[in-house]
Amino acid sequence: MAPSTIETGIYVPPNPPWGNVRAVTALARWGGLSSLFVWDHFQEFYPTVLWDETFTPFSGSVSSPHEVFDYQTLLGALAGRAGKMRLGVGVSEPIRRHPVLLAQAALTLAHLTERAPILGLGCGEKMNTEPYGLSQDRPVARLDEALRIVRRCLDSRGPFDFADVHFHLDGAVMDLQAPPGRTPQVWVAAHGPRMLELTGRYGDGWLPMTIALSSPDEYEAKLARIRSAARDAGRDPDRIEPSLFAYILVAPTQKRARALLHSRMVRYWALLFSAEHWTAAGAVHPFGPQFRGSVDMLPEHYDRTTLETALGAVPPEVAERGFLVGTPGRIATRLREFGDAGLRHVVVGPTSSYLSVQDWAFAAPGVHRIAALLRK
Repeated sequence: MAPSTIETGIYVPPNPPWGNVRAVTALARWGGLSSLFVWDHFQEFYPTVLWDETFTPFSGSVSSPHEVFDYQTLLGALAGRAGKMRLGVGVSEPIRRHPVLLAQAALTLAHLTERAPILGLGCGEKMNTEPYGLSQDRPVARLDEALRIVRRCLDSRGPFDFADVHFHLDGAVMDLQAPPGRTPQVWVAAHGPRMLELTGRYGDGWLPMTIALSSPDEYEAKLARIRSAARDAGRDPDRIEPSLFAYILVAPTQKRARALLHSRMVRYWALLFSAEHWTAAGAVHPFGPQFRGSVDMLPEHYDRTTLETALGAVPPEVAERGFLVGTPGRIATRLREFGDAGLRHVVVGPTSSYLSVQDWAFAAPGVHRIAALLRK
């Protein structure tokens, strides 16, 4: 039996300068990639106290890691350059943006692109809410309500009411419609049981991360829970697109790829993995046993001494458990294992000192080769 095709997309950092974003988009389109995603942040994960040339060469051209474009404006600007690639946000949340606004932006983008855009939604991260006086109280319950509202905006017309804990709508109208065949898809960043259920009930796609999935077996088991929830809600489970955000370290040789595990950028990313992830690798997280990873990270709340000590405590095996490391062929083989578990769309994030267009140009041949192998 021939292996199923796995579509390949890429994450593009939504950081200035605009020329870099255009260049990476052109590389992705030239390589025949299926999708292009950006994330929705007020600030980046990287702390200012580490922002120097030993961390990333990009520090020489951008003075702060926290220069981040608004995703909605950025995707609108990229729409005319994307060609057949699907544009998406991976992910936003209904704390900073009202669910009707999220739906309206996605519907607007559908008029600007050649294919249906993807609205990725999750529960959010502290760094984008807490410093700005926004509450993350009961984030899953808030997302549940938001997904119901977004679905109403995408699937029907006319005034509607909604009353629950977080959102109250009285005669709300969102009559903007997508062109035929381009209705935005809602992909949910789900890992825990309640989020998996919401994906089955309301999602068009599932977008988990490799740093939160230990194996293809776990992927298959969680996908089964999503499909069960879809059937319970009277939905067709096969219409939910199983995807994956894969952090990759790709190089022409295995030795060069593994060498990236020792870079300061990659070791810092390992600090963004949860304490549970560290425990599974036989290590203790420097930020304590309750640290939930990137969702808890407040990058400007740490001093340099604390961060340098933490970076020195990162063993390679912790980082390796969160990344797919190797040559394009080795990474494609690993993704094929997830494909056997149901994966149909992978979105890769090449990670080294990857915030410069030069690094993306270096990674592009590997990414294009992975995509070509997964199309076979």
